[in-house]
Amino acid sequence: MFLIVAGALLIVCGMVVATISTLRRGRLSQARQPVTQAPRDTLEPTGKGRRLSLKSDIPGLALILLGALLLFLGAA
Repeated sequence: MFLIVAGALLIVCGMVVATISTLRRGRLSQARQPVTQAPRDTLEPTGKGRRLSLKSDIPGLALILLGALLLFLGAA
């Protein structure tokens, strides 16, 4: 029972860590500001936005995987 509870807590903590690291980078649709600010006729942001990054989410994903492993071990 302890492994199941610990696994569930690790999964929740991993999701919180990954969410916080993503939110810390700012809005996902907000583009990096180009050097020249020319008005445009479209609502789309200029350039690429800040996308989700697998490299910065590795600690959160590791916690989720460890939690899933503990859940499977506790269920066996």
